[in-house]
Amino acid sequence: MAGAAAVVAVPAPAAPPADRAPAAARRGVAAPPREEDGSRPLHLGTYTSAEGGGRGIGLASYDPATGEITGGGTLTGVADPSYLAVHPDGRTLYAVDERQDGAVTAVRLADRRILGTRSTGGTGPCHLSVDPDGRWLLSANYGSGSVAVHPIDASGALGERTDLVTHTTPPPGPGQQGPHAHQVVTSPDGGHVLAVDLGTDTVYTYRLDRTKGTLTATSQAHTSPGAGPRHLAFHPGGRFAYLANEVDDTVAVCAYDPATGRLTIGDPQSTGSGGGTNYPAQLLVTADGAYAFLANRGHNSIARYAVEADGARLRLLGTTPVGGDFPRQIAFSPDGRLLFAANQRSGTVSVFHVDTEGGELRLAGEPFAFPVAVCALPL
Repeated sequence: MAGAAAVVAVPAPAAPPADRAPAAARRGVAAPPREEDGSRPLHLGTYTSAEGGGRGIGLASYDPATGEITGGGTLTGVADPSYLAVHPDGRTLYAVDERQDGAVTAVRLADRRILGTRSTGGTGPCHLSVDPDGRWLLSANYGSGSVAVHPIDASGALGERTDLVTHTTPPPGPGQQGPHAHQVVTSPDGGHVLAVDLGTDTVYTYRLDRTKGTLTATSQAHTSPGAGPRHLAFHPGGRFAYLANEVDDTVAVCAYDPATGRLTIGDPQSTGSGGGTNYPAQLLVTADGAYAFLANRGHNSIARYAVEADGARLRLLGTTPVGGDFPRQIAFSPDGRLLFAANQRSGTVSVFHVDTEGGELRLAGEPFAFPVAVCALPL
């Protein structure tokens, strides 16, 4: 479906000073590992407790030129690893254990040894990320609507939780029984942590004390009632972000102030679903900030947007069939030339070649079969 009116966010604040650049950018990030045949590692998340689910974290590899995936077994011992993230140095993998007694697990990639599991203090953790310094793991507890912080030691292992913040205000939105934290990420400038809560229709901004590992609330940004915000993706310029609203099937352009961490949410706009049943899941923005992509569950497509006005506008270019059912998560390869989509209901991972000149997506062969595929992490 092509054509959608662009939405202009409020004017963005000035860019952050040079000394506030992300620590990972200042330090440099480890190059993605390569196998002897030139392939690269791919890790896959699943629900081990679901009917027909996987037995743990899927181990695979992919050809960076063709996108072809080759299976490599399973790392067992991690329960319901529905979301995965990697340390900035590339040596440690982290997984949520999305269960009633929520936890996060660290895995050393060199020998695939599980370094330990720590409680998140909440229920149903569904997202996690590592701060740019690589010292703190942030996780979002969907069931209990809270955000947890764990220290990361020099080996990549996790220490005891240093903070747990529960979203108590505002009250839940229409149709919601409580808060549901769905994502937690660090802003591009490294100065703030943002938590997206579907249950309270709110994006919360915190400051992370990098010595103590504690969170201090600084501001809240509210969507329209019942929007159900799920995932946020920043433009590389650091002054705008894009918000996927799961419940009302919309996206929004947001202005971000690096000095205060305040987010200003713009008007909702189309996901390209055509008004049918659809639950947008995750957004990605290309490294050059020219295009954005959105996973549409229900419509089973990837919506493609041109990013205009230095990040202040999204213009819907159209949608591309995902080649599977219920794309829960999408991810770029490190070079940005491939896009991976984890299709939960079809139990497949689709791979697309990304046309960086025109924002087109081209399916790279047949999707790869993996039980209840809910996350794909290419390294």
